[in-house]
Amino acid sequence: AFNEPGSSLSSRTRLKTLAKQTIDDNARFFEQREDVPVYAITMGVGTILEAEKILLLANGESKADAVAQAIEGPVTSMITASALQLHRDVLYIIDRPAASSLDMLDYYEWIQANLPSAP
Repeated sequence: AFNEPGSSLSSRTRLKTLAKQTIDDNARFFEQREDVPVYAITMGVGTILEAEKILLLANGESKADAVAQAIEGPVTSMITASALQLHRDVLYIIDRPAASSLDMLDYYEWIQANLPSAP
């Protein structure tokens, strides 16, 4: 959603100037560096939190720190996904490498194994 670090947790859908790291990360999708967009339309955190249900999907070890900060860290505008801790219905689908930095991974796995099946 391009909610860059520092985006307000009450932000709305808007045009956002992308961070240098985001631009660098997306350069691989373009033949020439100057073709990489520096702006994007993003759904703000405040808009996202109005959803009835939210799904966060993460895979790969490169996402492990971000996943851990989003799930177990403090709610902060520097980790905008941490705002999902405030929502009542979020489903996280995360592979083991992306979950590898979670301090409470054993607990989460125990819960998953012991939850009754959905009807």
